[in-house]
Amino acid sequence: MKEQFKQFIEKIKSAKSIALMGHKNPDGDSFCSVLALAKVIELNFGIRPVCMYDGNIPDFLDMVPLRSWMKYFERVDVLSPYDLAIILDYGTPRHIGGAKPVIDNAGFVVEMDHHKNDEKVGDLCIDDEGAAATGQIVYDFIKSENLKFDINVANLLAISLITDTGHFKFVRDGSVMRIMAELVDYGVNMREIFDLLRNKPKKSILVESGVVAEAEFFYHDKLAIATVYHKDYKYLDGRGDTVLNLLGQIQGVEYIVMLKEQKANQIGLSIRSRNKPVNHIAEALGGGGHVCAAGAVVADSLENVRAKVIELFRGE
Repeated sequence: MKEQFKQFIEKIKSAKSIALMGHKNPDGDSFCSVLALAKVIELNFGIRPVCMYDGNIPDFLDMVPLRSWMKYFERVDVLSPYDLAIILDYGTPRHIGGAKPVIDNAGFVVEMDHHKNDEKVGDLCIDDEGAAATGQIVYDFIKSENLKFDINVANLLAISLITDTGHFKFVRDGSVMRIMAELVDYGVNMREIFDLLRNKPKKSILVESGVVAEAEFFYHDKLAIATVYHKDYKYLDGRGDTVLNLLGQIQGVEYIVMLKEQKANQIGLSIRSRNKPVNHIAEALGGGGHVCAAGAVVADSLENVRAKVIELFRGE
């Protein structure tokens, strides 16, 4: 990866225009990795990239450092031919969204990701499936190349790592904890970070608690299915982690599925487990993700998707 970082720096140095983006409906890792890398590029190379996103974002992301840098893709000229386009944490080309023309028209494309992806879009691919978050790869880039960063970058990377590891529940080794220790030593205030992550609108909390209360249970309560109907979907904060976390605390529940009626015949799924694989379930529905945390978007009715999910979990 050291050689890839060197190539990346050369592309940054030669670019007069740079665009950064993550996946559609960004989570904390996608959103904050983009902003952190953008600030690192400005600090070290004197150019401020254009940062853009598509879809909905969790309310807490409106409070993160450098939020004003991030523009909704419709407010950016996505047809402009940028010298360098950088796509982070995208997982699969289907998740790029409205910013895809930037990738298609760029002079050179760099991808940085920690997801398994057989459909690469980058001319240079800086991928590490062993990383807990894309923010960890950004941190490795900073350290490997001895780049300058500031407290905004440190806080953004902390949010990236905390959110994508489920507040450290899904760490596979000690590397994330060592990085967090270094970020705290640098000046990150963990209390402030967790207060930011817990700050939600009243309506979001009421909707999420109602969804949990109406959840259904199958296969001797091993499988919990929560449903967010279209009328409530706009109030869901990001991916509904509160729903997933609460259902995951119920004794005996091994698998949690949240069905989100995004619009007519478009159902988003978030699938989680305590410690067993669920990515094959997501893949069977046209999606993918991590071993214990995956998802998909299915073009079908809510009733049909629900039935497919119940059947797919038969025998798990």
